[in-house]
Amino acid sequence: MITVKHGVFHLQNEKSSYLFRVRDGFLEHLHFGTRLSASDADALAVRPGNGWGDSTLYREGSNANCLDIFPLEWSGCGRGDYRESPMELLQNGAPISTEFRYIGCEALKSAQPSALPASRGQTFLAVYLEDSAAKLRLTLLYGVLPTVFTRRAILENCGDTPISIRKLMSANTDLPGDWTLHTFSGGWIAEMQHTETPVTMARTCLESTTGASSSRANPGFLLAAPDAAETAGEVCGFNLLYSGSHYLSAQKSLQGLTRVMHGISPANFNWELAPGERFETPEAVMAWSDAGFGGITDCFGRYVNEALIPPYWKNRPRPIVYNSWEGCMFDFTEAKLLRLGKLAKQLGCELFVLDDGWFGKRDSDTSSLGDYSVNAKKLPNGLKGLGKKLNAMGLQFGLWFEPESVSPDSELYRRHPDWALHDSLGRTDLLGRHQLLLDLTKPEVRDHIVESVGGILDSAPISYVKWDMNRHSCALGAKQHEFILGLYDVLRRIFEPRPEILLESCSSGGNRFDCGMLYFSPQIWCSDDTDPVERLRIQQSLSYLYPPSCLGAHVSAGPHAQTLRATPLPTRGNVSLFGCLGYELDLTELLPVEHAEIRAQIEFYKAHRSTLQYGRFTRGRTDGGGTVWQAQTKGETIAGVFHGVQHAAPGYERLRVTGLDEKKQYRLDSRPQLLRVGDFGSLLRHVLPVKLNPNGLAVQTADSYYKMYDGQQTVTASGAAYSAGIMLAPRFAGTGYDADGRMQGDFGSNVYFIREVQS
Repeated sequence: MITVKHGVFHLQNEKSSYLFRVRDGFLEHLHFGTRLSASDADALAVRPGNGWGDSTLYREGSNANCLDIFPLEWSGCGRGDYRESPMELLQNGAPISTEFRYIGCEALKSAQPSALPASRGQTFLAVYLEDSAAKLRLTLLYGVLPTVFTRRAILENCGDTPISIRKLMSANTDLPGDWTLHTFSGGWIAEMQHTETPVTMARTCLESTTGASSSRANPGFLLAAPDAAETAGEVCGFNLLYSGSHYLSAQKSLQGLTRVMHGISPANFNWELAPGERFETPEAVMAWSDAGFGGITDCFGRYVNEALIPPYWKNRPRPIVYNSWEGCMFDFTEAKLLRLGKLAKQLGCELFVLDDGWFGKRDSDTSSLGDYSVNAKKLPNGLKGLGKKLNAMGLQFGLWFEPESVSPDSELYRRHPDWALHDSLGRTDLLGRHQLLLDLTKPEVRDHIVESVGGILDSAPISYVKWDMNRHSCALGAKQHEFILGLYDVLRRIFEPRPEILLESCSSGGNRFDCGMLYFSPQIWCSDDTDPVERLRIQQSLSYLYPPSCLGAHVSAGPHAQTLRATPLPTRGNVSLFGCLGYELDLTELLPVEHAEIRAQIEFYKAHRSTLQYGRFTRGRTDGGGTVWQAQTKGETIAGVFHGVQHAAPGYERLRVTGLDEKKQYRLDSRPQLLRVGDFGSLLRHVLPVKLNPNGLAVQTADSYYKMYDGQQTVTASGAAYSAGIMLAPRFAGTGYDADGRMQGDFGSNVYFIREVQS
């Protein structure tokens, strides 16, 4: 809902209110938080005192007109507000000051940007500001959705002189109160490192300068009250519908106002705005909750699922994938793929993805990117023949591409070396993974990608595309934004006519996990690190900003390729259950008992897929130190309990389940998961009547075929008891084994299914 009355603007959704007003021609921020009435505006406004001695007054004789101390919706530059400005402009090569004053507003039913993605289903308020001296017009667009607000800015050059935009943020907001900034940074195979930084008078910045939203600095972040917890406390969430370099900053003023802004990174940014032209910033997303981090997770989860992802995939179940990469890499034949496909289908997988290596002379990552013609030695029946055979097995068929890059050793590069991005000064090209970026700012390059990829998609029964991008930019410079606009154009032209194809974005793992890509891609690959211990941290950090329905989460081999850590197959599966489940290992190398465990994982996932993908997600811990993930719908709750290194004499452990009706009865059942006899090691000599070598043939044979279940538990209790914490079965402590105990070991885990008991 949007109301405008007596110069007060009130945006309201299911969760919160956003209020600001016109004050002396400027936009004064009043409130972002709990739902209020517009009649409260005057009570919310700041009342400056006297004696701001070294400040500049906008109008002489009135201390109420010191812009430096007011909470503002937008700040100019060089006109009395000395805090960080959301805008930097040049005219004739020199910086200019700006002063944008209110000239009007209007409600809009639609305000779709021409080239950028934007949230679906919004109602809009357009607020018009003007700097008459500089001959510039600024439109601030506010959008309202059930759980979030959106903001973006449009700058128009109304003069006769070109303007250079060096910086233009999507949103600038001054918030009262004390805040802790929560950011998610890292790098390849170590994405989403959760960092907490108190906001002080020293400016805190987080920025990506790689040309992508980047694994180094996810564009989403939180401002939380110091006492905020998972289920209580005030939290503001922010994100950006953009896949390029981005910037955020937070700084507290002497008056206790935190200026927070986010948008395109000003590093290497320069946009020439000719007379009559306009520039649109990416859309910023803002959410508020007084129900803690879980509340903000719920806001963002609903937003992504209801207003961001392509409409065809809204609430549609994500298929269970088998991906060929880690099992085969470049070394495969059609016969090997079909053997893997047959086994994947027997275990319950629904979609077979052929990853890298199917085209050109692609036997390594040193050649052939751009040459998307089928390698007939590997696939004598082509993609169409392979796809039909997989379809006949009952599997959908998916395919890997990396269309934004080109190998210097490729026919495409030899024909069109000018299509690649090169150093502007003629220096030696810097390669990433033996490849260059194609120049997506050129229409002919975009046309080629659309025709090439689109033609392949139409030539075979392809239901899924993994769209990869494995390098950062070096030669883009000031073309970074134009490149991203080119990418969006390509994605729109390929996939909007083919909405039923499931697009999964990947960029060396989580290098482009952002809302801009989610607009086109219903799910994104979280990280190239599929070690479940690492994924526990990565997926948990992502869960603050993005729902499980968009998290690509695969089970891979152990010991893991990146960490050499051996983890139990049940734990690898349990972590992946809380996302878009897939498998990425050589299934032919597994033991029959491991096949049985995978089959059980998939059966459980299919039975509860709606809850695991679309349920309300929250995080917690047991008093035994376990990490708890919870997915909940009206009919059921799934809880995962995950442990690290096992310690001697583990204590009692209680599981607290939130969101249940305290007066109703609920039954908990643990998901059965298989144990290996060999996990007991030398204890076998003491508990069995026959002395067996724990590394001998008899134990190895038992491990191959014998099914032994871990930690089976059933509990019936009230919702109040679950809230207080129910006792879990004891963890193994070296004193013997029975069916009631949990044989955890290092990195053990359990998953529990809770449903209401019908009276």
